[in-house]
Amino acid sequence: MVWTQLTGHPEVLYGAVAALVIVLLLTPAVGSAARYLRVIERRPEGERDRPSVPRLGGLAMFIGVIVPSVAFLPLTGAMKGIVLGAAVATIVGAIDDFRLLPWWQKLGGQVLAAAIPAVGFGVYLQRFTFVGVFDIPKWIGVPVTVIGIVAVMNMVNFLDGLDGLAAGVCAIAGATFCVIELDLGRVGPAVLAAIVCGTCLGFLRHNFYPARIFMGDSGALLLGYTLAAISVQGLLKTAALATLVLPLLVLAVPLLDTSFVVAKRLKSGQPIYVADARHLHHRFMRVGFSERRTVVYLWAWCGTLALAALATRFAPPHPHGDWNWTNLAFDVAAGVLAVAFSAYVVYVLEIVKLANPRARRRRAAERNAA
Repeated sequence: MVWTQLTGHPEVLYGAVAALVIVLLLTPAVGSAARYLRVIERRPEGERDRPSVPRLGGLAMFIGVIVPSVAFLPLTGAMKGIVLGAAVATIVGAIDDFRLLPWWQKLGGQVLAAAIPAVGFGVYLQRFTFVGVFDIPKWIGVPVTVIGIVAVMNMVNFLDGLDGLAAGVCAIAGATFCVIELDLGRVGPAVLAAIVCGTCLGFLRHNFYPARIFMGDSGALLLGYTLAAISVQGLLKTAALATLVLPLLVLAVPLLDTSFVVAKRLKSGQPIYVADARHLHHRFMRVGFSERRTVVYLWAWCGTLALAALATRFAPPHPHGDWNWTNLAFDVAAGVLAVAFSAYVVYVLEIVKLANPRARRRRAAERNAA
């Protein structure tokens, strides 16, 4: 079914391949330009503070998104607003990469980017399904949409703490969103999701450990904004529960990471915008995982959640009022895999750390320092 939909809309594959090739070829030139401009210093961010690596990779990613979008998308109406917002998100991130904006200026730029499609082009949450279809008034839908898009932008930004982590997670999310949007008949968002996937895969060639370039805030805000906008766009002509719940399931890893970090910072009285080493990937490394192994494990976790989302969409256990036992078995298997991997992550981060000598010594040193 998926392959039939892809062959029926070749612009999806063309957009992904074009984005991959553009980013693959352009990223080294952007890295050289960043070194020339001395955009190489990086704020301390836990384990990955390597000042010699440029951090403007998001500019190559933006070109990888914008060129195929112009070529394969009708840039009118909602899609025009989404692309304009992506440009603003990238500009805000690039300025932050250059001069480290105060948190309130950076947040203001994110709100502006999110408001462009929501306010100017009608891309906002208009209805939802819960025991029936409910319409949402514009005065509620627009601010909720802006807050949601800004939240996802910061989730991806927080996740970008290890080489290749954010790019890999966003590639998985982009591919999953593409398939779901195609099944919903939303070709435009599907093409844009495929472009995001191709962009991330092309960037991974230069960003996987040891990274030769970082995406920086310009890339993280671009990816977070675009994925969030794709999810909202999928809601415009359907109130299907899949368009609201499944994207949250696919993005569960950055969602859980951000929720955990924000809760810890609030508990300790630390501003939520100050970088620290409390993210999931930092905790994996404190247990003893290597950077490469940590990234692959988090990719795998995201992949199991994406598989569960796709199983829910394409193998409904009770279609047309009749039980389909094959679909039910597939759904159960995908759900068990996702839950098992999630339980394993909890085991590693909450149980294994208690028996890790390095972690015990670190906790003892922290208690002595206090």
